[in-house]
Amino acid sequence: MDWVERTAELRQWTRSGVRAPHKPLLFLYALSRFRRDANDELRYSAVEDDLRRLLAEYGPANPTTPAYPFHHLVSDGVWEVRTERGPGSPGTGVRALRATGAAGRLTPELRAALRRDPSLLGRMTRVLLDLNFPPSLHGELCEAVGLELEEAETEVVAAGRRQRDRRMRELVLTAYEYRCAFCGYDGRIGTVPVGLEAAHVRWWAFDGPDDVENGLCLCSLHHKLFDKGVLGLGEGRDPGVDHRILVSQSFVGHSAAAREHVVALAGRPLIGPQPGVRPVAATHRSWHTGQVFHGSPRPATAA
Repeated sequence: MDWVERTAELRQWTRSGVRAPHKPLLFLYALSRFRRDANDELRYSAVEDDLRRLLAEYGPANPTTPAYPFHHLVSDGVWEVRTERGPGSPGTGVRALRATGAAGRLTPELRAALRRDPSLLGRMTRVLLDLNFPPSLHGELCEAVGLELEEAETEVVAAGRRQRDRRMRELVLTAYEYRCAFCGYDGRIGTVPVGLEAAHVRWWAFDGPDDVENGLCLCSLHHKLFDKGVLGLGEGRDPGVDHRILVSQSFVGHSAAAREHVVALAGRPLIGPQPGVRPVAATHRSWHTGQVFHGSPRPATAA
């Protein structure tokens, strides 16, 4: 049994790049719990709040219930559910899962494989992260579920699977003249840029291409906020402006720093790319707005 490949092939509801990370989030959580106690069962009523928080923070903007992955992950052969009446899940109803004392855990075969090969947990974790979330969120997501990022550092690339184009960072940073497209930050140590990153607009994990039309040069802060859905891209409304910056109404920050570095960006035109370089493609911008950006945009801040 190739458990890494099975992890990569989790059955998820998909349509036009819609994000559905419910199963990967539960799977990461279950791997973390196995690491702490290999015999631990996850009683739905006890872990429901943890799973709901993970879905709220790392899932799509539309609300959902952790009952969905708790029941449906069984179909992938990595997870089992039993109730006080015996084996089998009572379905996706929250009340039924609570009332029957439903509890889930990794299948006996997978638990045995993880005991035989301790490195397997890290390889499975890496696949779940790479195929469902952008790199900027990997560290904090591991921390949120209780895994060490070092456990997932071994990169596994199966035959035929897409590989990242390592030239993208240089191409994107050059296109935006080594400046953050949101705030203009352009720090260097000598000739080496520091704190600047190439962000995918449509995530690589969701078929986002490694090209300039799907990239932004962003400082580390604004890259993280962009991938968390605090910031987004809107269509430019003025001549010569391809895109404007969106700031989520859901964002709350009372400090002067929060106002200056986040709230004040609302409605501003994007900085770059340089003349002759195609801006972010509308299809990638629309994907990010629908799948990552949270809530409604704030009105433009007065200049």
